[in-house]
Amino acid sequence: MSAPGTSTATAMDARVDANLTAAYADVKAEMARTDNKVALLLAFDGAVMAGLWTAGTGLSLPVAALVVGGVAVALLLASIGVLLAAVRPRLGGTDRCSFPYWAGLTAEELRADMRQDRRPAAIVTLSRIAVAKFERLQLAVDLIRYASIPLVIAAGTAIGGAL
Repeated sequence: MSAPGTSTATAMDARVDANLTAAYADVKAEMARTDNKVALLLAFDGAVMAGLWTAGTGLSLPVAALVVGGVAVALLLASIGVLLAAVRPRLGGTDRCSFPYWAGLTAEELRADMRQDRRPAAIVTLSRIAVAKFERLQLAVDLIRYASIPLVIAAGTAIGGAL
């Protein structure tokens, strides 16, 4: 006969285990989503920059349009820098729950380390990384939005100067 409350504790342990597994998968998925968004925005910024380069070097534009367009280029370059920071790998390895840490272990040390459930620490570490990535993504999107203002002004100046 089992001790009183043993089945309840076992059920609770199973629920915690399932919740940890789900939370770990969720935070990994959020990080992947962020990386996909960053890749899309980097491609977008690159396409806009290529278009601006073509317009700036291939057309005879008023100086005012070039100056205002230069502000937009600066904002887009800042966006690109922020996006690159969002996907820059973090290889510190001090968290005891990720591959940079494991890379410094011997096979025996890794085997011993794996006897512990480090999912809670991994979830916390990955969540912090994911939040930092999302904050950079948010800043990059804001910079792109701000770049659209001088782009519209530069286009209006170029069209007005051509008339």
